Amino acid sequence: MTIPENKPSLPEVHRSIRVPNTNGFWRKMLAYAGPGYLVSVGYIDPGNWATDIAGGSKFGYTLLTVILLSNLMAILLQSLCVRLGVATGRDLAQACRDYFSPKVSFGLWVLCEIAIAACDLAELLGSAIALQLLFGIPLLWGVCITALDVLVLLILQHKGFRYTEALVTMLVTTVGICFAAELLFSQPDMGGILWGYLPRKEILQNPEMLYIAIGILGATVMPHNLYLHSSIVQTRDWQPTSEKRWEAIKFGTIDSTFALSLALFINSAILIVAAATFHFSGNQNVAEIQDAYKLLSPLLGVSAASAIFGIALLASGQSSTLTATLAGQIVMEGFLEFRLPSWLRRLVTRLLAIIPALITIIIFGEHSTSRLIVLSQVILSLQLPFAVIPLVIFTSNRRLMGEFVNPLWLKSLAWLVAIVIVGLNVWLLLQSILVWLNFN
Repeated sequence: MTIPENKPSLPEVHRSIRVPNTNGFWRKMLAYAGPGYLVSVGYIDPGNWATDIAGGSKFGYTLLTVILLSNLMAILLQSLCVRLGVATGRDLAQACRDYFSPKVSFGLWVLCEIAIAACDLAELLGSAIALQLLFGIPLLWGVCITALDVLVLLILQHKGFRYTEALVTMLVTTVGICFAAELLFSQPDMGGILWGYLPRKEILQNPEMLYIAIGILGATVMPHNLYLHSSIVQTRDWQPTSEKRWEAIKFGTIDSTFALSLALFINSAILIVAAATFHFSGNQNVAEIQDAYKLLSPLLGVSAASAIFGIALLASGQSSTLTATLAGQIVMEGFLEFRLPSWLRRLVTRLLAIIPALITIIIFGEHSTSRLIVLSQVILSLQLPFAVIPLVIFTSNRRLMGEFVNPLWLKSLAWLVAIVIVGLNVWLLLQSILVWLNFN
């Protein structure tokens, strides 16, 4: 298969970060470190908070196994993104445009935009909720304030992509430190936690539990992250030789695996804190982020617990809106070859998120935000197969990938993950239809 030449993804930062031409492992690791943390943001965004809090408060530690399996899937899929970006010089959106027919490519673009809109809705609402909890700012104003991140991104990217990576890494680290503190405050049962990581068939048998489990899957493995990662790995200026490409794949995979391991800790911590604080104290219907904030300090007996929770939520929301803006730019350019000035591209992608968020708050009110965030994650999960399947197809295609094609074991594992994701979504749809039929 011959793929036509096209312009690089994110041209303003393409190959902008130098990779040292030495044999030192740590110097090279430092040069390649960064994209994984931008990707990990999508795995700890406010959508994860809503699903993890709902799952922990209602079902205790049971859904920890879903977080673990989802994160393992994410590590595998993000490694495929690194492989695709390095081997072909294209991101996932560009590969879809070049490989599929115009109609199929356009359909995938529409589905991806829906996924990004759902993701942005959760992230903007999460940041706005944090501002309301910490400073008493109304949600409507909070959404508008959080939109200023587009200006921050423009300033940082003008200085260099490393500044963007540094800011996001700092925000992710802040979330991790905050939840390490919350774990100490909540004093969870270690035996229950270990038991929670073991799979149970009741997750598939209980429609309500399955709904939240699918939401966790959608919040963890996010479609736009696959497009984002396959693009930003190309910010490294490796030499275009076979040896250096393999090296880029190795270090890029290590970077994303380490970053996603931190995301696994944070996701698990959110659910564990919710289970230890709410489920086992009789507060099993805590689904709203606002309620969790208000109850944490009284239930834990630690006055700072709620404030730390709010700070972590704000850091999570702001970091995830930064990366979602980048993903929106990548998707628009990759699928449509629609190129605009940097400031205008980012303004468009941010407006596509602000408008639905404002409409949501005006129509449904402030008290339904967490339920809407959980719903947005289920929508993300339903869109996920349309990003995962093309990714597996491309990275398993020898004519496209050459020597970098997935080996048989990786191809088999990747298709297994794709089948599991599709199967869970079909199961959710069937359960939803049955519930609707019984209700009517």
